[in-house]
Order: sequence, then structure tokens, then C-alpha cells
Amino acid sequence: MGFVLKKIIGYFIQPLPFALALMSAGAVLVLVRRAPRLRRWLVGGGLVWLLLLSNNWIGALLVRPLESQYPPIPELVAGTPVPAALAACQFVAVLGSGNADAPGFSANNELAPPGLARIVEGVRLLRVLPGARLIVSGPGPEGHVTHAEVLRQAAIAFGVAPERIIKIETARDTEDESMEISRLAGTAPVALVTSAVHLPRAMALCRHAGVRVLGCPADFLAPPNTGEELGFGWDTRALECSTFALRERVGWLWIWLRGKTTPAPGLAGG
Repeated sequence: MGFVLKKIIGYFIQPLPFALALMSAGAVLVLVRRAPRLRRWLVGGGLVWLLLLSNNWIGALLVRPLESQYPPIPELVAGTPVPAALAACQFVAVLGSGNADAPGFSANNELAPPGLARIVEGVRLLRVLPGARLIVSGPGPEGHVTHAEVLRQAAIAFGVAPERIIKIETARDTEDESMEISRLAGTAPVALVTSAVHLPRAMALCRHAGVRVLGCPADFLAPPNTGEELGFGWDTRALECSTFALRERVGWLWIWLRGKTTPAPGLAGG
């Protein structure tokens, strides 16, 4: 029940549902001819909230501080040394995202963009770690293929040997995933792959679970400036940036209140 309630609350505090809820409440008051001042505030507040969070500059401002906390793993050129922290990793863990259930589609085409970006990065890292194993995670609806299995199939299609892959199919969220990774990896170093905006919270949970982790971000929503800013316009990509940024901050607050942001005693993260 607590998990379902968390998901419902998490959905309605996102920018678009929250703004629509405010404006819908205002519209209902208009229809019943009640509380004229309150209905103006509700409709106006929802509209302003939506305009702010769908602005490119605001979206980038919210998401970049999260995405910049862990640097990306650089290009791994054949014949050059692998960074020492990465070379020590005995596991590459790719956290779950989402996928379609589309019979006849290849696994990579079933994956949502974040999931595809994550597994591609995970396979890239695994190629320079011949002794490491790949952990893929994600449940699925009853009677359907799990997300972990779709990630596994995509990894195999990208050249990973099936015997190198371990699936976590019962973890419902990042907290569950961190505990399962801890159980599988023990004290062995783990390269943790997830979306850059999600990585700070995922790292905190893994460290609290006792995992020695190296942050490996993927799926950047607002990469650092390369000469072309996102601009001051409005679009759905900016709203996506704002949505993920706010969701991660609320998620961080939730685990902080429960003491999950501090590493377990005697254990150190990578």
C-alpha cells in the first residue's frame, strides 16, 4: 500500500499533472459559480507553473546541477589504459527504466529512450572489463516479459555473452535495486549506470546499502554547454527536464528524511 501511495503522490506532484489539477479545480469552481477569487488563483497559478517549468532556461537550470555531480566516463579508446576506478569494477549494474511490450519488435526498439541509453553505456563499459558481469534490473506486469529480460536481450544483441548477465526482476524501485545489487556484489566494486539526473539519488541509496559504487551517468537531458544554449523558448523537452529534476529532488528529500543518504557504518562507496 505504501509503495502504491508513493507512486500516486509522485505522479501528481509532477509539473504537468499538478498544473492541470490546479486549473481543473479552478474550472470546477467556475462551473458551480463559487469562490471567484480562489478560482482565479487556481487557474492562474496552474498556468504560471506550467509556463515556468516548460521554459528551456528553467528546465536546464533545474536539471544541470543534478547531472553535473558525476562526470561521464570518457571515450575508451582501444590500446589506452582504462581509468583505474573503472578497471577495478567487477560488476556493471544498469538500473531499470521502461519498455514497451511489442511482440515482433527487437529488444532495443522496445526500450524507452532512457533504458536504451543506459544499456548502451553499460555494454560500452563491459567491453573494457573482460572479467566483469552485467547486472540488469526491472520488473514487469504479471504474465509479461520483465524489463530486466528486455535489457538482457538488448545486451546480447549488442554482443554480450548470456552467461555474463545477471537479472534482478523483483526490485520495484531504486531502493530495492540497491539492496539487490548489494546482495549480488558484496564488497566488489560496481560501475553503476543510470540516467545522469537520477544518479545522485541512486548513488546515495547504493552507498547506504553498502555497495562500493562508481557513478557512470548516461542519458543526459541537458549536457554542458557546447556552444549552443537551450534558449529561452518553451517546449516539451524543457518540461521533461523540469519534471525529472523535481521528481529527483522530492525523491532525495524522501530518502533523506528516512536516513538513507548516509553510507552504512564501516562501508565506503566508490
